Amino acid sequence: MSTWTWPAYVGVVGGVLLFGLLLVPIVLFQVRRYGALNGRRLAASAAVSVYGVALVAYTLLPLPTGDVAAWCADHGYTSAQLDPFQFVRDIRDATAGEPLTVALRSPAVLQVVLNVVLFVPWGAIVRRFLGWGLVPTVLSAFGASLLIETTQYTGIFGLIPCSYRLGDVDDLLTNTLGGLIGALAAPLLLRWLPRPRDLAPHRGEPRPVTAWRRWFGMALDAAAFAAVGVVLDVAYRLALDAAGRPLPTGQDAADWVLGAVVPFAVVFVWPALVGGRASWGQRAAWLAPAWSGRPRPVLRAAVPGGLWGACVIVASLPAAWDVPDVAAAARAAAVLTAAVAVASVPLTRDRRGLSGVVSGAVVRDVRTDDAAVGQSDRPSPSRTP
Repeated sequence: MSTWTWPAYVGVVGGVLLFGLLLVPIVLFQVRRYGALNGRRLAASAAVSVYGVALVAYTLLPLPTGDVAAWCADHGYTSAQLDPFQFVRDIRDATAGEPLTVALRSPAVLQVVLNVVLFVPWGAIVRRFLGWGLVPTVLSAFGASLLIETTQYTGIFGLIPCSYRLGDVDDLLTNTLGGLIGALAAPLLLRWLPRPRDLAPHRGEPRPVTAWRRWFGMALDAAAFAAVGVVLDVAYRLALDAAGRPLPTGQDAADWVLGAVVPFAVVFVWPALVGGRASWGQRAAWLAPAWSGRPRPVLRAAVPGGLWGACVIVASLPAAWDVPDVAAAARAAAVLTAAVAVASVPLTRDRRGLSGVVSGAVVRDVRTDDAAVGQSDRPSPSRTP
């Protein structure tokens, strides 16, 4: 694999992994900002992830390995290339006397072409995907290139004791040119991609309550449950370390309370008592429960979400309490409860799910005019972002 192609492989593999890690935040951002998920912008987000990793791979990798001081002595640069258009002279010297077809394939020419092409996607992405104007897009390409060249020249701001790649003013010029070309071509190349300003005005329009939206809300609740537990548990251990106290070798009672009990209260108990009585995941998906008779928000929160959370609490009991059979049964019950909750959504009227069947609630889009729906999440028509 050549030095020209391996960063592309790194970009594809790393970009796919990065997109997978950011998928939930990306979807959440789209749903909240635009009112619904847009498949074309989601696909564009995946492409942006791949491009971002590839850009880093082409400009900052590989890093020196082994004895870095010895590597710097043999391969490091002592200064930057600050002579504008030096690449013109380099090409002329490298291709002197060569036929045009041969000269166009020389490394000196290909290096300049790559520097331009590398930033064409930058210009297209910033202009169309982010919705910036032409001048801000070109300035962003200049700023990104300047950051890259500075990072190279300073050895990642001192982490490497030398300039491990040549900081070159010509790279800054050719990268910016690539950004300009991409920005100019963006309206044509990315006509298929809706711009933020095309989607944002429709944010307040009600959408059908689909099984996918219901499942998305469930997934966000489960993710919030896990995230709150991880954050609190890490904070607890950092506090112990800061206080000079020994860290527990396994899960102790405090880990269990912070990692399971508190998240249960935050994710499943609290939302049922405030606002429109929707879970945090439902609020993010513009959903809320509504009742034609007496509201039963606690019952709705308890089945199946609260039941699943309670099973997780029991399943995560500290090993020191020596209840492996109870924990194993709770894990099985948690899996079964989750499966029933997911399967019940498309099998029930109006996608109300098991919680709606038990509590007599239906699930509505909060942007409808139905007065029975909680109004706390309704977007103001005069404040479209």
